[in-house]
Amino acid sequence: MAKRDFYEVLGVDRQADEKQLKNAFRQLAKKYHPDANRDDESAQEKFQEISEAYDALKDPQTRAAYDRFGHAAFENGGPGAGGAGGFGPEFSSSMSDVFEDLFGDFMGGGGGRRQGGGGAQRGSDLRYNLEISLIDAFKGKSAQINVPTSVTCETCDGSGAKPGTSPTTCGTCGGAGAVRASQGFFTVERTCPACHGQGQTISDPCTDCNGQGRANKERTLSVNIPAGVEDGTRIRVAGKGEAGARGGPTGDLYIFLSLKPHEFFQRDGADLFCSVPITMASAALGGDVEVPTIDGNKARVTIPEGTQSGKQFRLRSKGMPVLRSQQKGDMYIQVNVETPVNLSKKQQDLLKEFEAEKRDNSPQSAGFFSKAKAFWDGFK
Repeated sequence: MAKRDFYEVLGVDRQADEKQLKNAFRQLAKKYHPDANRDDESAQEKFQEISEAYDALKDPQTRAAYDRFGHAAFENGGPGAGGAGGFGPEFSSSMSDVFEDLFGDFMGGGGGRRQGGGGAQRGSDLRYNLEISLIDAFKGKSAQINVPTSVTCETCDGSGAKPGTSPTTCGTCGGAGAVRASQGFFTVERTCPACHGQGQTISDPCTDCNGQGRANKERTLSVNIPAGVEDGTRIRVAGKGEAGARGGPTGDLYIFLSLKPHEFFQRDGADLFCSVPITMASAALGGDVEVPTIDGNKARVTIPEGTQSGKQFRLRSKGMPVLRSQQKGDMYIQVNVETPVNLSKKQQDLLKEFEAEKRDNSPQSAGFFSKAKAFWDGFK
């Protein structure tokens, strides 16, 4: 039976570009793949036919030969001639790329390509937890930290090979870091057993790093902490993580900040809160009170007469700076009326005299107990 025209098999015209050819093959391969058509014996023949057509047309040289000579180009040892059924020696390689796209998600690859060869691997990122004071967060600071990490081996300059020697390309995988084996219509790729995915082998490793190209060391770094950082802020220091294996790029260092509790101030975003105790007399008669501010100065707050416990007073722009901004938050002073203790006999007598004089001095108490009396009367 005469073979059908390859363009007709794929359902494209002769002017189709590489992308159109690949898309056509992808759709047909999904439709006629034997695993998806176990009850249809003709599916395998159809799949072989479209695979042969795509294998011939995907390469510009074999396509040019086919356009000129037709199927005769692949017969009698002609250009692109392959084995039985027209599958040449490059079939496994070309089909592997396509099947990675078609079925990569099921194999965990997501259609990606192996980045093999060279032996170099990026170093790991590091995390460092740093605790600072609220004052440091207000002003900003430069901190010195000691980070235990791996650095590039100075003896072999990160190559992993003994000075005077160098790594050699793996003879098993040709430097790819992986080997492929054909299983039917599929090509299975696995890590090279000789170089363990490095793509290179070291016959004479460096004695100081045992061929890893890096060594453990404590590194002292200066870190700039900007004003306005908050609890949980993450600072990235590029290229200060672990050194890469065999000369690979260095990872990054991530510094996670935590703030120590302050004796006066509690923080909420850029705002600060300060609880200030005042005497019963100050609350009743009014007066002034001096309070500390985060910048080390003082602020005078006027307390009006009759101030109740829990009253807040706002001091504009006396809070924390907003990170990477000229703005500042506010500071809130909350007064708490303190009940006097350790009273003298005279003070006790004065308070008793004050309590005995029935006037409307405590409207909240009067209102509460008036409602309480009505509540109790409701149960009678």
